[in-house]
Parts: sequence; structure tokens; C-alpha cells
Amino acid sequence: MKSMVTHTLIQMALIEDIGNGDITTGALVKKDERGIAKIFARQELIIAGLDMVSAVFGYLVSDNYQFEPRCQDGDKLIPNQIVCVIKSTLTSLLEGERVALNFLQRLSGIATTTRDYVNILDNRTKPVIVDTRKTTPGWRTLEKEAVRAGGAKNHRMGLFDGVLIKDNHICICGGVIPAIEQVRKEISHLSKIEVEVENLKQLEQALSAKADVIMLDNMSIDEIHQAVKIVNGRALLEVSGGVTKAHVEKLVDSGIDIISIGGLTHSAMAVDLSMDIQKME
Repeated sequence: MKSMVTHTLIQMALIEDIGNGDITTGALVKKDERGIAKIFARQELIIAGLDMVSAVFGYLVSDNYQFEPRCQDGDKLIPNQIVCVIKSTLTSLLEGERVALNFLQRLSGIATTTRDYVNILDNRTKPVIVDTRKTTPGWRTLEKEAVRAGGAKNHRMGLFDGVLIKDNHICICGGVIPAIEQVRKEISHLSKIEVEVENLKQLEQALSAKADVIMLDNMSIDEIHQAVKIVNGRALLEVSGGVTKAHVEKLVDSGIDIISIGGLTHSAMAVDLSMDIQKME
């Protein structure tokens, strides 16, 4: 699945950028000339997406290139530290530069943002920080890998790999309890049921229907503490909805099991990376 996604994204990105041909490079560089490129960090960051850089140049020149990583996904880099070295034709290096950097900067931005959140936990095993489905269309597999490189974990990949009863499901089914009961009739006994609740009344209903995981959606810190006492270990508790670093700091020792943060992917800023290319004599 990932290889197909990678191939498709790279193909689309290169077609978008190169189109019918790189006019500038075509006028200045001979096709058989070779070069060496170094990608380096221009800020402190967590690196992610190295395999996408290699895949971009592999797509352009097949096996006529060398990719030498100087770090691995999840490593912390400092300014001017070399990320990787690529040896290939000058044409492919110049044509692939922007696309490779776009992938690397975006994915490393997600990993860096994620690590900032994870560091708040100060090596505690609980709560666990996870991502959401608020990802760039087509990039989900890559962005969720970047979240893992940053030290957090993944929530469900899509609608196909986990039961999560949300507010619209509850509305359609006429309540928390009937929604849980209906789902339980249809799914395997091996599948867990998670339900999203908006208040403590719905929380009580989810407990009575024996939900496995209860997501507290946009609740205040006081309500979250009340929910922990009410549940008392009878279900896993997840906090979601507008979670910031300030919220995480307040939830570190709250008894919550999971914190899901859409901002890991939808609001991460791209980091600053650069590529220097030289002609090989």
C-alpha cells in the first residue's frame, strides 16, 4: 500500500513541477553530467521522510544514483547538520530538488511538532499521545509515519480499521446506548468499541453500554477530572478536541489514557532544510 502511495505522490509532484521539462536546467546542463548534492538542516528539528527523498531520485533516474543517509527518521538534528548525500546526474538533482525538499520539510515538520508534545510527558508512559485522521489528502500514510518518528502513536488509519461512534452516528441512532448496541451486533467480538461523548451524562450512558474506549470531546479540564473519577478504570479514556501544549501540561497526571491531537498533522509548520548541488569533476 505504501509503495503505491509513494509512487503516485512522487509522480504527481514531479509532473506538477517539471511539466514538459525543466527549461532552465535543459539550457544549462548536459544530460550525462553528474553531480553531488547535500541536504542539510537550517534549524533544530526532528527528521522524517528520508525514504521519500531517495524515492524521488530513484523515480527520476532508476538505479543511476546513490543515496547516502547521514541520519535516520526520528533523529534530532542541529543547524548545518547533513541529512543525506545524493550522487546522480545533475539534471535529476536539479529537477528533483524542490519535490524532495517539499516531502522532507513537511514530514520533518510533523515529526518536530510531535516531539514537542511528547517531550511534555517527560518520559511518562501515560497518557499516550496519538494523531487523528486530520491529514493531507493522499499523504496519510506518510504523515502518520512522521508522527511515529516524532515519538507519538497512531490512532486509526481510516474508517476501516477501528470502530469510533461519533456525534453524528449518535444522532442518527437516537442516542449513545442504541448506537453502541447496534454496532456490537454487527462487528466481531474481537473488535473494541470507542464512542465519543460530549458531556458527563453521555459518559454514564457509554459506561452502562460497556464501551471499551470513551473519547471526551472538547470537555473542560474540570469535566475531564470528573470523568476520570466516574470511570475509575472501567474503560480507557481519551481526550480530544482543540488540544494544545497547555492542555497536555494539565493532563499529564490526570489519569487520562490517551490524548489525540489533530494539530500534529493539520497545523504542523514545515521545517527549514536546504540542498546544495555541485558538479562532479
